[in-house]
Amino acid sequence: MQDYSGYGQPPYGGYGATSPLPPMPPRPPRSRIGLLSYVAVALVAGALGAGSVVALYHPASSNTATPLPSSRGQAPAPLPTGTIPQPSNMAPGPRTSVPGVVSKVSPGVVIINTALQYNSEQAAGTGMVIRSDGLVLTNNHVIEDATRITATIVATGRTYRATVVGYDVTGDIALIKLQNASGLRTVPIGNSSTLKTGQPVIALGNAEGQSMVIPATGTITGLNQTITASNRGGSVTSETLHGMIETNAAIVSGDSGGPLANTSGQVIGMDTAGNSVRFQSQSAAGFAIPINTALKVAQEIVAGQASPTISIGYPPFMGIYIAKGSNSSPQGQADQQAQGNGYGGFGGGGFGGGNGNGSSGCYTSNANLTVPSSIAPVSSGTLILGVICGGPAAGAGITAGSVITAINGQAIGSPDDLTSVVSKDRPGTTISVTWVSPSGQRTTSSIQLTSGPPQ
Repeated sequence: MQDYSGYGQPPYGGYGATSPLPPMPPRPPRSRIGLLSYVAVALVAGALGAGSVVALYHPASSNTATPLPSSRGQAPAPLPTGTIPQPSNMAPGPRTSVPGVVSKVSPGVVIINTALQYNSEQAAGTGMVIRSDGLVLTNNHVIEDATRITATIVATGRTYRATVVGYDVTGDIALIKLQNASGLRTVPIGNSSTLKTGQPVIALGNAEGQSMVIPATGTITGLNQTITASNRGGSVTSETLHGMIETNAAIVSGDSGGPLANTSGQVIGMDTAGNSVRFQSQSAAGFAIPINTALKVAQEIVAGQASPTISIGYPPFMGIYIAKGSNSSPQGQADQQAQGNGYGGFGGGGFGGGNGNGSSGCYTSNANLTVPSSIAPVSSGTLILGVICGGPAAGAGITAGSVITAINGQAIGSPDDLTSVVSKDRPGTTISVTWVSPSGQRTTSSIQLTSGPPQ
């Protein structure tokens, strides 16, 4: 298994400010760490239990609350209608120069910036406009855990708020919609089924979060590759991606969701992962999802075809922090947290941290999340490490140190149990929650789930 770790932390200016496409600047230098990494960049603050995530997240604190587009109890936004472009049946046109490829592809490229309020993070990546009404294709790990998403059109500098249409965690594919967008340029679509090793390619993306599109040239070095990812700092601990395009183009942090194009200026893949090398004798490698695969998932999302792998819209959210794993002992979960083994992050489970203290406070981010000093006197259930200020759980009176023992009358043991049960619901659903407070009081109350960050 290859570990998706970071490329190091580049300097950052303000997120969301883009510049016109520069005249072919060089790729920025990369720290040499010899590890395969998802290629989204982020700034992350230190927090209790640095959990696992399939993204390159180096968090930094954020103190501004950023509510999700769909408010509590409100139905999710309707899915965009229309078709998704299909892979091109035409043979690639004549070969052109790298600047020529950039001029064809870059008008449909967007810089994606996200705020991950509950994880005390900000992140940056890339996306591709695939429909003129603002439908944008990107990686799931670019928008994972995001409480606010903006996308800036590289060619015009205009920035839009964006909402999540749907995502496929296992395939690392997501679809977002730019709000009130129309008449946008789209990326030219190619056909990934006709690729051959040795074929020249150009990777484009928001390299190192510089808020500009920078190209990198290379060739296809492998097809139908399988890679396995694990990383720190988010909701998903690991995943395996199949059928990937391998290239020696220098795909780096920030390129996630950007186009991999052929020399005719057609997009044949979506930049997803890359590595730097520990020794000079090793070769850098980048990986891209074939565009045919990505478009197929996008079509299923637009059609509203939810499945065990595809989620439509935003997930349900209780507004709590919980640990990870299958340990049903609340004290064991507390010990896990004290050892820094990770907190859970899922829409029905939790995010938090920031303004709370012990069992009496609430949190706006995880920056100051601590292990509760007192926990409910029960032997089994899901320990609440903290509650989100203004969230459904906080509104019901649940506090840090409480233990959830049942949902809709169904016994709950480990954090994994809670995640499995609540994730089957939708935002706006009302559930019955039974919990025990640190003082030992047992309560059952109805809680209406709201919309949470994508997972």
